[in-house]
Amino acid sequence: MKNLFIKNMVCSRCILVVQQELEKIGLVADHVALGEVVLQTAPTQAQLAAFDQALGTLGFERIDSRKAKLVEAIKTIVIEEVHHKRQRAEAINWSTWLAHQLHYDYQYLRSLFSSVEGITLEQYIIHQKIEKAKELIFYDELTLSQIADRLGYSSVAHLSAQFKKITGMNPSVLKKNRQLAQRKTLDAVS
Repeated sequence: MKNLFIKNMVCSRCILVVQQELEKIGLVADHVALGEVVLQTAPTQAQLAAFDQALGTLGFERIDSRKAKLVEAIKTIVIEEVHHKRQRAEAINWSTWLAHQLHYDYQYLRSLFSSVEGITLEQYIIHQKIEKAKELIFYDELTLSQIADRLGYSSVAHLSAQFKKITGMNPSVLKKNRQLAQRKTLDAVS
């Protein structure tokens, strides 16, 4: 088995596209998930080159360095938790959760993330949560209180303060005027 790590693979459609490219090249995956592919057998250099070229055309990139893989794993966990989990029973303690999931000290993860991405891990998490808030506001199915709760904010005021700091407007303004929502793709959120 051979693990490959892929940058910018952030949604279920990304997984399908990567699976299709693997099939075109003749590679069989045991498992394809956000940011990672587990192949049944090690690919040849020609297959890797073809796969890299196909990924590049699609806006993805295979990652080789251990540190870059770890940063992508952090991003994948944050995106999965913020964008793909349906309901939260309680707010996540990100430092504990990431350290537990990745088996590294949180301070190391935090420092590595900042040095590679040029943004703090905390800022990245906030940006992801605000992007999810914009999506939830845009679809207008939840109240601001429900959105704050779902994203792990202690109150609507806390959500509103971070929302305004990132977007320049209050969530209530966006809720009234949905066309103002300038949403980003998940890989563009930083």
